[in-house]
Amino acid sequence: MSGRTTRGFWPLRDLPVVFWLVATLVVALVHPFVPAPRWLMIHLLLLGAVTHAILVWSRHFADAVLRSQHGPGDRRTQSTRLLLLNGGVVLVVAGVLGDTWPVTVAGATAVASAVVWHGAALVRQLRRALPSRFGVTVRYYVVAAALLPLGATLGTILARGVADPLDVQLKLAHASTNLFGWMGLTIIGTLVTLWPTMLRTRMAEGTELAARRALPVLAGSVVGVVVGALLGSRPAAALGLVGYLVGIGLVAGPFVRTFATKRPSSYPTWSVLAGLLWWVGCLAALAAGIATASSWEVVGDRFSWLTPFLAAGFGAQVLLGALSYLVPMALGGGPTPVRAANTVLDRGGALRITLVNGGLLVALVPVPSVVRVASTTLVLGGLAAFVPLLFLSLRASRRARRAPSPLPVERRPAAPDGERPAGQVTGLVATGIAALVLAVAVGVAVDPAALNASGAVASAAGVDANGRTRTVEVRAHDMRFTPSVIEVPAGTRLVIELTNTDDQDVHDLVLDSGADSGRLAPGDSATLDLGVVGRDIDGWCSVVGHRQMGMVLSVKATGAASSHTGHADHRHGPAGDAEPMAMGSEAQTGQAPTPSAHLDPLAEPGSGFKARDASLPPIEDSRVHRLTLEVTEVEREVAPGVRQRLWTYNGSAPGPTLHGRVGDTFEITLVNDATTGHSIDFHAGSLAPERPMRTIAPGESLVYRFTATRAGIWM
Repeated sequence: MSGRTTRGFWPLRDLPVVFWLVATLVVALVHPFVPAPRWLMIHLLLLGAVTHAILVWSRHFADAVLRSQHGPGDRRTQSTRLLLLNGGVVLVVAGVLGDTWPVTVAGATAVASAVVWHGAALVRQLRRALPSRFGVTVRYYVVAAALLPLGATLGTILARGVADPLDVQLKLAHASTNLFGWMGLTIIGTLVTLWPTMLRTRMAEGTELAARRALPVLAGSVVGVVVGALLGSRPAAALGLVGYLVGIGLVAGPFVRTFATKRPSSYPTWSVLAGLLWWVGCLAALAAGIATASSWEVVGDRFSWLTPFLAAGFGAQVLLGALSYLVPMALGGGPTPVRAANTVLDRGGALRITLVNGGLLVALVPVPSVVRVASTTLVLGGLAAFVPLLFLSLRASRRARRAPSPLPVERRPAAPDGERPAGQVTGLVATGIAALVLAVAVGVAVDPAALNASGAVASAAGVDANGRTRTVEVRAHDMRFTPSVIEVPAGTRLVIELTNTDDQDVHDLVLDSGADSGRLAPGDSATLDLGVVGRDIDGWCSVVGHRQMGMVLSVKATGAASSHTGHADHRHGPAGDAEPMAMGSEAQTGQAPTPSAHLDPLAEPGSGFKARDASLPPIEDSRVHRLTLEVTEVEREVAPGVRQRLWTYNGSAPGPTLHGRVGDTFEITLVNDATTGHSIDFHAGSLAPERPMRTIAPGESLVYRFTATRAGIWM
């Protein structure tokens, strides 16, 4: 039987997934120092770990549902196929990072060849096997394998470099083919039988019929998205995603009925369920985002924003949940070793689920950059815990197999594998929530812009109320509040209706009375009740740098005896804004820096001072120049005794110099690791900056691509 060839530890089956997961974690930890970190993490996880797991376990399930038998040479054939796949992934990564397109082509060809070989083997199995109730599962695998070469081809074209908006269209087609075709169809086909097995319950009536009906809908919808994207039709692409959701709905009925019969009680089941929920949510959001987008550039922004949630929320959680269930079964050895491995892989399951999904939810909403970093760190920790637990489960399984069998004793029935006492689960969930709350609290405390200004003075200033209320609508747009001056008679109650009408930037309104709107994403609104106004009140946007760019508001109390009686000095706004901010080498502030009382303009720089190398970097042979620029905020001594907080590209002000020839293409990935929106404008390219070089919010990234058409030195 097929079990004889898959039971036990098989290095080429079990270790590559661990390698790709560890590589993903390493890149996540050192991402400031590696090229294209976002692309690299996504492809190490999805192309490396997930694709390897699909080749292994889809063959395992095909053998099971078709009751196939294989000879001694089958493992050698599978090993060759897996080596071809993993070697291809290595070449793809090396080719893209090294900007060597022939290497990328070779890698993509190897990956596609391994998957086509895998699909052909499944077709042969289907033809030779007797009719099977769940043969539809294998048909899902075959269709998925047929789609991946298309996705690999589109990815190879993208690596060559194309101009917007075709770049966005190709990315959507490439990702849809691989995420929703190769991965999605395989996962749906597997869960037809795996989901009730994981829940240890009977399969719902009509499951196989629903799966058969859904397959053509799902496959046709993937093709619809790809065709719509390649033809430049946003409505067609959105309609394809809606059709895919309809296909999911066809198989959702039996899935939900099974869930109603037996609820998840272990890490594997909760992880798979959470991953599926993120999948459906991201699909719906992407369909709505494409349908309502005004251009393909907007589609690119929305898809780029959703990609991490698809990768971590959907891809990683489904992969780790399935492996946590399948690995103990594959190791075998009898009920005791399987139970021992299951117990280890379920450790802290409720805590890990809470950290991953709670952290993703925090990152989903507009929060300060420090909060987003803290929450995503918890997500990374929740996912990374699988790696050491996997090795511990292997050790537990070996020990259980070697231990002598105990004499049978009478005892009470044990709880099913993976189930834990309710109190223990509740405690782990509470611990996870507490960690998330602490991360948010620490992030807000570290980010001065998230704090209210100290020394707030009451807006009434001792003036009696006159019984009147005035409501004023204020818009935050283009680094300005409109209106920026509000006049009210002293004693009047003032209510401000604030709306952020910007396209990209997050804004807020902080008043020296202590009122604060909170951070508002584009399109969001807030109401601030200032109460009775008896003095002049200053207001500003507390997002770092926005006030210095002129985003201020004044409330004038007409008829007040003294506008600023007892008023604290709020010239510098919230804590941390007193020093000027710099963008490159220019200070972005409306006020002069406050010099130190002991500043010596003739002082010599310290011993650690290093002058900037003014020599031009050598020109590269490649005609496509790729560079990642990370926007960061640093505090640095800019002159002896003078320190400033700077906005920098890759930690330097001014940023690095790019050197190329006329006709060369420059592909710049801008990563915003700062606390406010940022952009870049390349004067060497004949592109209007509003769209291709627009401002991006903290935590986001965007690829800027232009061709140098004239010689010269350009800002």
